[in-house]
Amino acid sequence: MPRGQKNKHRHRLKNKKRNQEKGHPEDESQEKGHHKRDDSQDHKKAQDSEAVEEKPHCSSHSVPGETLEKLPTSETSSDAEWPSCVPSPVTVCEDDLEFDNGIYCHCGGNSLYSEYRTCQENPCKNCLDMYVAFVEQYVLYKFKMKQLIARKDLINVIEPKYQNRYNEILKRAFENIEIVFAVSVIEIDSTNHFYDLVSKLKLPNKGRVCPGRGLPKTGLLMTILAMIFMKGNSASEEDIWKFLNYMQVYPGRKHFIYREPRKLITQDFVKLKYLERKQIPSSDPPCYRFQWGPKAYTETTKMKVLEFMAKGSGIEPSTFSVQYAEALREEHQKAKVRKRYPILAPKPCPEYSHHHVQKVMTPQ
Repeated sequence: MPRGQKNKHRHRLKNKKRNQEKGHPEDESQEKGHHKRDDSQDHKKAQDSEAVEEKPHCSSHSVPGETLEKLPTSETSSDAEWPSCVPSPVTVCEDDLEFDNGIYCHCGGNSLYSEYRTCQENPCKNCLDMYVAFVEQYVLYKFKMKQLIARKDLINVIEPKYQNRYNEILKRAFENIEIVFAVSVIEIDSTNHFYDLVSKLKLPNKGRVCPGRGLPKTGLLMTILAMIFMKGNSASEEDIWKFLNYMQVYPGRKHFIYREPRKLITQDFVKLKYLERKQIPSSDPPCYRFQWGPKAYTETTKMKVLEFMAKGSGIEPSTFSVQYAEALREEHQKAKVRKRYPILAPKPCPEYSHHHVQKVMTPQ
C-alpha cells in the first residue's frame, strides 16, 4: 500500500478507536464503503499522474493554438460520398510552419504532424481540405521567407495515398491564395518546376510594398479599391475602417499580414499613387475621403476589381447591377481607345494566359 494510503488508513483507525471509547461506534459497512471509494480515487489519481508523465513532448517550440481537443468519434456519416474518419489532436512540431486553428483528420505518417488516425479507403473530404490548407501555408511561408517553391516539396506535403488528387489539391490551394491575396501562383521554371507568387498589381517587392520579408498586401488594396467603387467611386475613411473591421483589420493595431494597416493605407498606398486621400472641405476635425489613384487606373479596371470582390464573396459580378453596368461601359470605352490607338493596347502577359494556367496545374 502506498505511503499516503497507509497514513489515511492509520488516521481512520485512530478516529474509529476514539469514537468507540466515547460511545459512538461507526457502522462498519459505511466505513468499508468510504475505504473503497478512497482507494479507487487514489488509484485513479495515480493513473492520471502516470499518464501525464508518459505523454510525449514535442522537441520543437509550440505553435499557438496548435493542440486541438479530441472530438467524439462517429461511426456513421451524413455524407455518403465522403466517409467520415476519426479526428485526433493536431500537434505541429515544425519550426518553419504556422498552421491555423482547426480540426483536421490525419490519414498518414506525413512529417507535418505527429499523431494520426487512418480513415477509410475512399478519399476523405476532411483530409483533402487538410492537405489544401497545408499546401496554402507551405506556399505562403516559402514566399514570406523569399525561398523557391519547388513542386517536389508540394508533393511531399501530401500523403502518398492522396497524391493522385494532386491536381485538385493544388488547384484549390492556388485559388484560395488568389482570392485572399490577389496574387497568382505560377510556374516560373518549367525545367526545375519552381513556382512563385505574382501580384495582380505592380506593388513593390512582389506585393510586399516594403523591403524585406512578408506576405503580399495586394488583397487589401484590391478590397479597398472595390469598396471605393461600390461607394460611387469615393469612400470616406470612416466607412473604409468600418468595413475593414469586419475583416479584423483595425487602425493602429498590428496585423499579422498587413503590419500597421493605417500607415499602409494612408501613407504607403497613397505615396505609391494607388489611392488618393483628400480632406473633406469644412470638416472639423479634419475628415478624409479616398479615391482611386492614377496607378490603380493604369494597372487594373473596375471590372477586374468587381470580379475579385465577387469571387471572394462567391457570387456573380452581375449581381451588382449598377456597378457591373458601369464597369462594362468602362471596358467598352477602353476597347474603343485601343482600337483607335493600337500602340496603347497592353501587351499580353504569358503568366496569366489560359494555356499557362493549365500547365501550372498539371504535374509532369
